[in-house]
Amino acid sequence: MTKNKDKRRENISVASEIDRLEERRARCQDNIERAALRSRKEKLSEKDRQELEDELTIMNERVLKLDKELQILRGENRRNMLLSVALLAVSALFYYAFFYNED
Repeated sequence: MTKNKDKRRENISVASEIDRLEERRARCQDNIERAALRSRKEKLSEKDRQELEDELTIMNERVLKLDKELQILRGENRRNMLLSVALLAVSALFYYAFFYNED
């Protein structure tokens, strides 16, 4: 199962993966806000309050994990962009050298 997920992720662009992770992070952040609002608004028993705090802890850990993945992907995206610009510059240099210097 994990091999299939890895295979599918290989076929997805870095930008698409960043978008997907940002959406997941936003959903987690919304869930955290809802849970925090619920804890403030409702009178919860000690057991329910503890479960809610555990849930908040888990969601915060997920957000941190997603932030780390996003940071890695943004670095990879930056590297890919610099590589593309370098290839464009080299291509322009060769084009200039071969077509404009044939005098």
